[in-house]
Amino acid sequence: MNAKIPHASDSPAGRSQGPADDSGAPTISGSEPGTFAWGVLHKRHPALIRQVRDAFPYGPGQHRALDILLEEITNGVVEPLDTSDQDHDQWSAWGREHFGRSWFDVPFLWAESYFYRKLLAAVGYFGAGPWRGVDPFAPFKQAELSGAAVDEELQALDTLADLPADERATALLHASLWGNRADLGFRVSAAEPDLGDTDPGLVADDSAMLWSLLPERAPATVAVVADNAGRELIPDLILIDHLLEHGRAARVVLHVKPGPYFVSDATTADVIDCLRRLLRAPGAAGETGKRLWAAMAAGRLEVRAHPFFCAPFPYEEMPEDLRTDFATAGLTILKGDLNYRRLVGDRLWDATSPFADLTAHFPGSVASLRTLKSDVVVGLSRQTLNSLERSGHAWRTSGTHALIQARR
Repeated sequence: MNAKIPHASDSPAGRSQGPADDSGAPTISGSEPGTFAWGVLHKRHPALIRQVRDAFPYGPGQHRALDILLEEITNGVVEPLDTSDQDHDQWSAWGREHFGRSWFDVPFLWAESYFYRKLLAAVGYFGAGPWRGVDPFAPFKQAELSGAAVDEELQALDTLADLPADERATALLHASLWGNRADLGFRVSAAEPDLGDTDPGLVADDSAMLWSLLPERAPATVAVVADNAGRELIPDLILIDHLLEHGRAARVVLHVKPGPYFVSDATTADVIDCLRRLLRAPGAAGETGKRLWAAMAAGRLEVRAHPFFCAPFPYEEMPEDLRTDFATAGLTILKGDLNYRRLVGDRLWDATSPFADLTAHFPGSVASLRTLKSDVVVGLSRQTLNSLERSGHAWRTSGTHALIQARR
């Protein structure tokens, strides 16, 4: 996670804030009270600091560092990392336009990413002491993974065995899509809605195109960029098993974060925890776990953790080695809200802006499976947008709506 990430933004001339700087679409920040971004910075991040503080028996030094961070994000300005931090120089380059400014005035995508980097530093994740490498979000992830809801979801997998193949594939795709609601960071604030009682709806559905990009007996590698661990990652793994078993992918590369990030974002350790959870389950879930374990041993399922996934930039600025990986894949499937924001650019786009145009920079075919939990959305029909706007609901940010979008 501290590795150097070479890309264009290391120089001022190479820095951009989205797919099209001349688009006229404003870059999202938290400067306007009452907006979603403002709520994350003003409410969710302070609440998360308090939750992390209570999740482990941290010592006085870590408590002091967390207090300093809380004061900085609520009443102070963006401060550089400590000069002793391994990645100080890198973040100094990335943040030179933002240091000394209010957290609410810098680009929201950058502010969120830097907040998590500073939170990890405060609890000693990167330090030389005994807390090095201890995931501060692990208790939240483990509690979710061991919950009764996961048992029920794994048992439901048995009911799919008798469905026709196309119906089973659709059910697994939708399980992976709606599993994105299982986002621990999204539920930090007590003001967030209870997602269990919502009436979900797709605002865009390119699933037919997605399946056309995954033909049976295809020799291609499929890349899957994970989002959350636990209750989202399990249906992602089950979908990956389906792709491998039914010949829609010869090989799958699962991209995860190289370290803890955005509370519930998946790391390699989380992948292993989910595989073990599947292996312990009876019935179809247990068999799926066995196949996935064997697939990893055979190289048909590979886990990668590029440091760019913890960098504060859109995919348009990805380094060349990662661009090459995606270019050689038959299809890249991006999971979740953050990946979507990084794909199209964290801007207030007109929601009818074409998805294909804003993702033209991405190397190769790409699909997004995303539950809406932020303001960014593109590719909607005018009729759909008008209907959603008339509904009076916070459809962009409440997690009650989702989309499947794809581009060849």
